[in-house]
Amino acid sequence: MAYYLDLFSPETYEAFKRSDRTISGFRTRQKNAAQRIKPGDKLLCYLTRLSRWIGMLEVRKGPFEDNKPIFYPEDDPFVIRFSVDATILLDVEKAIPIYEDSIWPKLSFTKGHEKGTSTWTGKIRSSLVSIDDADGRLIEELLQLQKGNGTSYPFASEEYERISGHTIRRADKTVTVSVPSDSEPTEPTAEPEPAARESIQIQALIADIGSQMGLKIWIPRTDRARVLQEAPRIESSVLDRLPLNYDDVTLKTVEQIDVLWLRGRSIVRAFEVEHTTAIYSGILRMADLLALQPNMDIKLHIVAPYIKREKVFQEIRRPVFSLLERGPLAESCTYLSYESLRDLAQQKHLGLMSDRVLDEYAEEEE
Repeated sequence: MAYYLDLFSPETYEAFKRSDRTISGFRTRQKNAAQRIKPGDKLLCYLTRLSRWIGMLEVRKGPFEDNKPIFYPEDDPFVIRFSVDATILLDVEKAIPIYEDSIWPKLSFTKGHEKGTSTWTGKIRSSLVSIDDADGRLIEELLQLQKGNGTSYPFASEEYERISGHTIRRADKTVTVSVPSDSEPTEPTAEPEPAARESIQIQALIADIGSQMGLKIWIPRTDRARVLQEAPRIESSVLDRLPLNYDDVTLKTVEQIDVLWLRGRSIVRAFEVEHTTAIYSGILRMADLLALQPNMDIKLHIVAPYIKREKVFQEIRRPVFSLLERGPLAESCTYLSYESLRDLAQQKHLGLMSDRVLDEYAEEEE
């Protein structure tokens, strides 16, 4: 028996509770990871956005692939499935916040880290990550205590309703959207210099990683001199012009994206670095690109500090981005934290790695 992580967003947790609770589903990209899991293994359920341990599922059968809608009325994306027993499934107010003193200093991947930082988060980037036996037993023990008559951890119900999102029926599917509140910060009139400098450093870091992997790099002309000042060794990899045959409007949109990785005449990945409070400009540019070229098949990434992770996902799930012709932006665009990119940059032998390694660091909305 082994322990694995099962990530839930508020939307997917509510969808699971509405089901008969005998199937846990995952996206197709997790098919290989699912093959490691055997009957008798335990899935420890973690609720994102509220950062709480919320349940435990015991695997009975699987994995198997089935596209019959269970969690959503149609076009259910969670097709890699296990038959499970919902051994523990807590109400949200009973779920255990990871920052509680009963658990934070005891887990191997959080102890010694300051609360509120992202230095520990590599373990909870995606579902089906293996959890150490000692950590698993601790989490299971605390969940069992909560299942009885455990402590309540109150939260604002209106906040949970907001972050849980709302459903909208498209002609082809039902999608979940978020509606940010009016009380959220607005775009600052002037960006503080330290934030601007850090964003250029991250642009340079992304460009450097791609360059080491043998890819060609595009940097917008307005940023190029500052990026090269941060990473002069990438100069030979930076393109003077894009070798693309798009119409003028699309080409002008593409040229403004913060970093592009290219292989030959094809864009491999596109990155927008978001460092302002409102998290708008880069997401808008990604959405514009998909609206102009709905058949474009490239990896899109929004890059921001970990503290802004939930804000990125919230903005990606706005109705305007969820009703694009090709499908919701959240299905095409993943999140990368500054911190995870710095971790990747420390890896040895980047020159021998494929750009696919980035998928191990990118996070999708669950």
